[in-house]
Amino acid sequence: MRFLGAAKSDWGAAALLGLLTSSFSTLAAQLFATRIGRDAVIDWMVVAAIPLRDGVLQPEPGWGTILGGILFHQWADFSWALVFFGLFGRWTARLGPGAILLLCLPWAVFTSALEWLVLVPLFPFWQPVFPLNQAWWIGLLVHLSSASLYPLFPWLRDRVAGRRSSPGRRRFARLWGGAAVVGLAGLGLLAFLGSQGRELPHWGGAEFDAPYMRRMAAHHAQGVELALLGAERAQDRRLRALAGLMAAEQRGEIAIFAQWWRSWFPGELPPASAEDHAMMPGMLPPATMAAVRATPVEGFDAAFMAAMSHHHQGAVAMADEALLRAADPRLRLMAHAIRHGQRGEIALMRNTQGLDAVRTAIADLLLPAGEAPPDQPGPPPPGF
Repeated sequence: MRFLGAAKSDWGAAALLGLLTSSFSTLAAQLFATRIGRDAVIDWMVVAAIPLRDGVLQPEPGWGTILGGILFHQWADFSWALVFFGLFGRWTARLGPGAILLLCLPWAVFTSALEWLVLVPLFPFWQPVFPLNQAWWIGLLVHLSSASLYPLFPWLRDRVAGRRSSPGRRRFARLWGGAAVVGLAGLGLLAFLGSQGRELPHWGGAEFDAPYMRRMAAHHAQGVELALLGAERAQDRRLRALAGLMAAEQRGEIAIFAQWWRSWFPGELPPASAEDHAMMPGMLPPATMAAVRATPVEGFDAAFMAAMSHHHQGAVAMADEALLRAADPRLRLMAHAIRHGQRGEIALMRNTQGLDAVRTAIADLLLPAGEAPPDQPGPPPPGF
């Protein structure tokens, strides 16, 4: 008997697979994030904001927020397994492991793009923070890790149905499942070594990379100071939440720069020099920071948005240069995420939503390296 495209017995196997894939992708994302310049805690907070809304965006995410993001991610991953082998089971449930493996990449591309372009920013969630803050390739990597376990479905279906699998299918399941466990163990080892200042060695020359890391960490430090001011004083509820996200995100990226520095170069991440400060676009002079801090309540939101937009544009320009000049590919990957996120946050401060948010996210994602256009943040704050 068939039910919604698949035999009833296949839905149990799809549900079991969904539990496995969602747990696997959660662990993989948590362990791998820092290797590519992502703070997993901040990413979980952004995911939590999809169902729980902007109120969960805070300078210091709580455990409830982190758990909410993980559970929502796992629910989504679980649902995609049900769609693939349940709703589409008439065509997919009888495929062999090899055929399923061939479909993993296009399925991950399709599902991650559908979430990023439609399901989150439009119907049903109408939450622009996710696509404007996180570049699409971040979600794609998570979906790929989940879909990589789909070839285990034929073996799981046999187990759920009480059938004995063929020797070849059992052998494949042992090898594929074992490779997944070994892969997670390897990611765990890399994460542990990274926390001890032993990331994988730096690739390429340090002539640009070391000064860039110093400068961007110092630039972010001022961004955190300004964002915390916004999180405390902004009158608009959404702007206050967005400022909290900015503070948390830039703190996380400073921590990643510090961890990478300890692994790649001698000593701790040093403070930026006077020459570094002179080379950093978007840095606000002390008089401007004082002027924003002293702005009356009724004018604070506009002053904060102008100052933060200018500051973000400087970070975008620095990240854009890193996309062209950084030697280590991890720095280039992180620079792309920084450029995307900070341009997206400028759009969010302007209340960009719906189709406009989708168009902006696509444009930011596809912007070629070295071609970040200047933005127009509006009138400068007092004393600017």
